[in-house]
Amino acid sequence: MERKKTIFISADHGLAIVYFLQTDVIQTLLDAGLQVVLLTDDHLLDKIRQSFGREGLIVEGLRLDRLRAYFQQERNSLQWWLDFFRRAGASARMNLATVNNYVRWVYTEAPPKRRRIFPLVRMVLYILRHNRYARKVLIDWQHRFTPHVYADLFERYQPDLVVASTAGWRMDRYLLREAVARRVRTAAIVLGWDNPSSHALPGARIDHISCWSAAQKQELIDGSDWRAEQIHIGGIPSYDGYFRRQWLLPREQYFALHGLDPNRKLLGYAASFVTYSPNIQNIEAIARLVAGDRLVAPCQLLVRLHPNHFTTVKRWSTERQQIYDLAKRYPHVHVVEPVPLGGELGYYSGEDMHEKSSMMAHSDVFLTVYSTMVVETAIHQTPIVSVTIDSPTGWPGEYSLPLTQIGNWPTHQRFRRSAAGRVATNEEELCEVINEYLLDPQRDRQAQKLFVQQECTYTDGSAGSRTGAYLAQLALTARKA
Repeated sequence: MERKKTIFISADHGLAIVYFLQTDVIQTLLDAGLQVVLLTDDHLLDKIRQSFGREGLIVEGLRLDRLRAYFQQERNSLQWWLDFFRRAGASARMNLATVNNYVRWVYTEAPPKRRRIFPLVRMVLYILRHNRYARKVLIDWQHRFTPHVYADLFERYQPDLVVASTAGWRMDRYLLREAVARRVRTAAIVLGWDNPSSHALPGARIDHISCWSAAQKQELIDGSDWRAEQIHIGGIPSYDGYFRRQWLLPREQYFALHGLDPNRKLLGYAASFVTYSPNIQNIEAIARLVAGDRLVAPCQLLVRLHPNHFTTVKRWSTERQQIYDLAKRYPHVHVVEPVPLGGELGYYSGEDMHEKSSMMAHSDVFLTVYSTMVVETAIHQTPIVSVTIDSPTGWPGEYSLPLTQIGNWPTHQRFRRSAAGRVATNEEELCEVINEYLLDPQRDRQAQKLFVQQECTYTDGSAGSRTGAYLAQLALTARKA
């Protein structure tokens, strides 16, 4: 019997589970006659098999513990610097605002020995950013670190295509490098809205990539030297459920779920950007407006915590408690937690897509800090405000960034230029824009539609089947070395 063509898919992040398993992507691959081997968190294998198992889908472990051990034990310093230059060395043809912030962050928190050599580091970065050949040499050099952790899986399944949920920006770089060493065709997908503008060069030589939009495609070409023919615009499959409205709970049911008052307008706030800045000052400002008489209608606030709030990092867990304390002080402030998938995939999961969709759809005004949720909320046609009130303290003793200084980051810039929502930099502006939206919720709706088309490309719920068909074609036409 003829061997089935086989695809390896790396799903090392909760959002990758949504992208591949809660959309039409994998089913489209299976319908094309392919065998799919999904590699994911070893601690969740039984749960993934039970929740998403189907004929033709095999679930194996990613062996992340072995990959981390390799990174730590095999010339760790050199591997660290290679990854730093990969992330910081994008071409100067692209808007480098996000990447430059990463460099400042590393410099600020660097130990004295590393900081002393930063003049040399900046010289290397200048060369990388202005010399395509130097960037190619860096990408090739990374292949010196290929641990061959998956040798038995490659031998057992003989994949025709290896697909990663990033362009080798995470531990998936080792899987991609092993595929290259075995001359297996490789592909990546762009999982996050800001990924092409914030993660720069690939962590391995990759043959193909599927992204959301023409804007992302241009970032891949300008910043990372991808050739146009390597790039497929497939939309964002994870949002197909939004366009189909398949996750949406009825308003009455959603309000009852969180003890919300059906006679009050709902202000939804999704914490964001917590790596660089506290959010508590934004939330306190909204809570004061809700508690006072400055809004044109009685309102209530529902705060969605960020996944980082549930890590062991003290500053983030402390802010989580501050938000809970705020909800205790104000009668119309409520808190919702993201639902964890478990294991190392953490709180970035598809376990609460009904929660996210319903919060965005049923908020009268949705507020955040330039989160990817500005795109998701625009799909739901809910008024959007990006709240960028500077923290008076930042993260004490840690790298911090004033929120008023991030408006020129590539994705933030596109949101602002689209006029799909508003930006508030202080409490007075916040009060004004919330009131404007409460009085006229449809004022930016046409701009939102254009913004969604610009960022998502396909708005008919077809991105999953389109992306699956593209990956299937790559696998079916691959030639064995």
